[in-house]
Amino acid sequence: MREEMKHPLQCTPACRRRFLKSVASATIAGVAAPPLLMTSAHADALTHAQRDSMTPEQIIALMKHGNERFQRGERKDRNYLREQKASAKGQYPAAVLLSCIDSRAPAEVIMDLGIGDIFNCRIAGNIENDDILGSMEFACKLMGAKVVLVMGHTSCGAIKGAIANAELGHLTALLARIKPAVDATQYDGERSATNYTFVDKVARKNVELTIAQIRRDSAVLGEMESQHTIKIAGAMYNLSTGAVDFFS
Repeated sequence: MREEMKHPLQCTPACRRRFLKSVASATIAGVAAPPLLMTSAHADALTHAQRDSMTPEQIIALMKHGNERFQRGERKDRNYLREQKASAKGQYPAAVLLSCIDSRAPAEVIMDLGIGDIFNCRIAGNIENDDILGSMEFACKLMGAKVVLVMGHTSCGAIKGAIANAELGHLTALLARIKPAVDATQYDGERSATNYTFVDKVARKNVELTIAQIRRDSAVLGEMESQHTIKIAGAMYNLSTGAVDFFS
């Protein structure tokens, strides 16, 4: 009975300890969490200071967390209009992605990214060429992006076309750039465009070879990676599960 008669603002020592512990936990979480994709319902675009405060590993971790939210059907409560207005006079993306044009694999959506968070180069089969390299060098050397991520995906039409030796106008030359991945993929089963296990293995090998080509063909990016200024990594997006598998 005496417990019920206590003043509603009165707190026991145990109560105070629980309160202080919860405040400390919230403070630590707030300090430790990198600023990209913050939980504020009205978060503005990424700032120069926020981007520069993060390491490449933290940026990749945030992409992973964003994809985990996507798989759960959750998204940050962001305000795109505020992001648009905040980024109109300047942009400070944390990463540059090389991904496929497939309509089912939009990087910003499947990793819950906002306006101004990343540069995104999209081309069928997520292949590397001089124009892509120039774009990546601009993103990293001139604009300060810290991660280069090459992302392939399952059931890729460009991969299937390369396996099947498809020919069509300019597409023929594009698919020829994927064929080294077909040849380099070790697989004992049916090596055809209708065998999706083989298709997906080639897609991953294509990402691996593209990463190697970026390092080989861009002295700018290669030097930045050797100095640990940037990280070059790979990823595979599963169209069926919605999961992104990140790898180096």
